[in-house]
Amino acid sequence: MIEPSIVKEIIPLNGSPLENALKQLEIAAEILKLNPEIHERLKYPERSLTVSIPVKMDNGQVKTFIGYRVQHNSARGPYKGGIRYHPDVTLEEVKALAMWMTWKCAVVDIPYGGAKGGVICNPKEMSLSEKERLTRRYTIAIAPIIGPYQDIPAPDVYTDAQTMAWIMDTYSQLKGYREPGVVTGKPVNCGGLLGREQSTGRGVALCVREATKVLGIKFKNATVAIQGYGNVGVYAALILKEMGAKIIAVSDSKGGIYSKSGIDPKAALSHKQKTGSVVGLAGCETISNEELLTIECDILIPAALENVITKSNASNIKAKAIVEGANGPTTTEADEILNANKVLVVPDILANAGGVTVSYFEWIQNLTRESWSEETVNKKLEEKIVNAFYQVYKWSQELKRPMRLAALALAVNRVAEAMKMFGFGS
Repeated sequence: MIEPSIVKEIIPLNGSPLENALKQLEIAAEILKLNPEIHERLKYPERSLTVSIPVKMDNGQVKTFIGYRVQHNSARGPYKGGIRYHPDVTLEEVKALAMWMTWKCAVVDIPYGGAKGGVICNPKEMSLSEKERLTRRYTIAIAPIIGPYQDIPAPDVYTDAQTMAWIMDTYSQLKGYREPGVVTGKPVNCGGLLGREQSTGRGVALCVREATKVLGIKFKNATVAIQGYGNVGVYAALILKEMGAKIIAVSDSKGGIYSKSGIDPKAALSHKQKTGSVVGLAGCETISNEELLTIECDILIPAALENVITKSNASNIKAKAIVEGANGPTTTEADEILNANKVLVVPDILANAGGVTVSYFEWIQNLTRESWSEETVNKKLEEKIVNAFYQVYKWSQELKRPMRLAALALAVNRVAEAMKMFGFGS
């Protein structure tokens, strides 16, 4: 049983993203007895850029959008982080996301600092040509502070490989030469990486496998339930099935399916592509998303929305471990209950770090003009994720804290140590 005083440290009370990020940093600083000067410096991004982006719309009118690029910390390397297009983007949110990217990169020990970008827009209401013009003008606006050795953007919410191709092309035109290393997550034929699409799901699957080992669960035919059958959930299911686990439940926004004897992930994906949902797959029982969370299984993977595991359902979860494919699927109160019930929670900062890890591999290849096979990429990803898992697990055991808090402390410590070596706060 974890002491209540420790449980309350796991993650801050629900507030704004930036309030949560700052509270998490405060908790890590207390555990690490962090130098106050370093703690103070880490509270603030090194640079926050706000830009106005005039775009000629298809109707001939010019509309001005507001965009941001926030660079949190560069002690461990160039800034790294995605760009999102969403009507609810705020500077405060982007600052929080940039800080979390610093910790995510540090957890898996890749030489990046955190950054994030965003544009306030509704891409669902924009044509492809409008999004292209927006992207190119945004790139021009942030071009002075990005680059392969300075800040490397990537896809995020409502941006994709096409968006990255536009950024790369615009940046290259400004420089006068082709520079694929300015972004990651590009199309393969533009310097992108084989295996990138599957990387986040693969990282989740690898964390599942290692979680069964530390819990003493036989991985062969270990039962897995996955909430969310998008990119992360689909590839996690396919790879876990290939590894030998048994997928017994999956769901999407319209509902879920369950089969005690196991579900074929490929059949579920094909059915969803044809009908719009996994619901109705032959030989499976229809269940709700809420029912999926409390199914008796070895491993539960929330890979859809945030805050789906709450104080109202946490005590009913029967899984022995939760591996967070989504960002922030577990609330503060649920964390307390899960840890009291000795459910191992592999936090999102570690579990879904496969994407940024493979982005790092893409960047290396762009800088060296090499081209790795998918087999090589997957092998290197496995090495990074497995090493990170056990480093976090070791910290968890030594600190007698949950893995979420251990991952945060490990990450902050790595950044702080780099800052000390450069003479800051020593």
